[in-house]
Amino acid sequence: EKQKEGNSSTECSKPGTMDLKFTSSRKYISISVPSKSQTMSPHIKSVDDVVVLGMNLSKFSKPTQFFICVSGVFMFYLIYGYLQELIFSVEGFKPFGWYLTLVQFGFYSIFGLIELQLIQDKRRRIPGKTYMIIAFLTVGTMGLSNTSLGYLNYPTQVIFKCCKLIPVMVGGVFIQGKRYNIVDVSAALCMSLGLIWFTLADSTVAPNFNLTGVVLISLALCADAVIGNVQEKAMKLHNGSNSEMVLYSYSIGFVYILFGLTCTSGLSPAVTFCSKHLVQTYGYAFLFSLTGYFGISFVLALIKIFGALLAVTVTTGRKAMTIVLSFLFFAKPFTLQYVWSGLLVVLGIFLNVYSKNMDKIKLPSLHGLWKKAVEERKTRTLSQTV
Repeated sequence: EKQKEGNSSTECSKPGTMDLKFTSSRKYISISVPSKSQTMSPHIKSVDDVVVLGMNLSKFSKPTQFFICVSGVFMFYLIYGYLQELIFSVEGFKPFGWYLTLVQFGFYSIFGLIELQLIQDKRRRIPGKTYMIIAFLTVGTMGLSNTSLGYLNYPTQVIFKCCKLIPVMVGGVFIQGKRYNIVDVSAALCMSLGLIWFTLADSTVAPNFNLTGVVLISLALCADAVIGNVQEKAMKLHNGSNSEMVLYSYSIGFVYILFGLTCTSGLSPAVTFCSKHLVQTYGYAFLFSLTGYFGISFVLALIKIFGALLAVTVTTGRKAMTIVLSFLFFAKPFTLQYVWSGLLVVLGIFLNVYSKNMDKIKLPSLHGLWKKAVEERKTRTLSQTV
């Protein structure tokens, strides 16, 4: 009997067989229960593939994925920012920010449809109700942001976007139940102070400063903060692809804006103006939308792999570079107060990055430096004695 029991236990221990243990009186059956992540959605796989512009990032290591995503965000969004300011530099175009957003959403929908046809899995995984919410938030953040350029200087608009970390943290607490440490709070305070200082400088030196632009960009900032958390939660829960997210959110948003412009009679004047300046409007808008589409693909990959907060940190660094290029390529009033307030925002970005990598980046304390210096002095004295 012992020999038979030993044979049955070795057979049950083989992989691929059900774990059954027999004794003379009872039967024990071991049943494996799927993990929580497997029950979240029927589409979730054991290994999630992250494909950006036909390139599968899942084949690379985490540092390589981060480098590719950051390079794509910086390269495409720097061109995107230049073209955006170039479009609004066309005389008479400033009142048509919502029409530019409509054209941009139309191009994004076409690009997303083309990319979705090139991948094998074309199923819509995220529910339609979620896409309607995401589309509404996307319309808010991009439409209000484009419209604010009719009232603000481009660097001021960008510096507001740099402080998106503040509402992202608030949204993370209420939407995903996240908790942040004292370093994150300090980063948010630095960004807030830098933002206030930058805005005061702009109101002093800029002749076209308008408080309406501040209200518009602030509302866009709040919508932008919420959308990052909603996208992260939806993509992780349903394992949606980047091309699916872009196609459905921007196509639904296109319908929203078209309905709004039609009801407010803002469509006809914009079409009339743009038809007289085809290259400066539709031509630049196509390149503007193309680089923005490539950029948003890398941003969505960052959100899916590393989370919304790190993605915001990367895009914030890109915006700081955009401000420098804006002062270099476009003539506008300048004051040193821009520099100090910008550095304060950069300090907030550094604190945020440090808080996310506290285990890897350990800044030495004064006690540790003193102890290290004493040990080196003792070692040097001992070696001289020997």
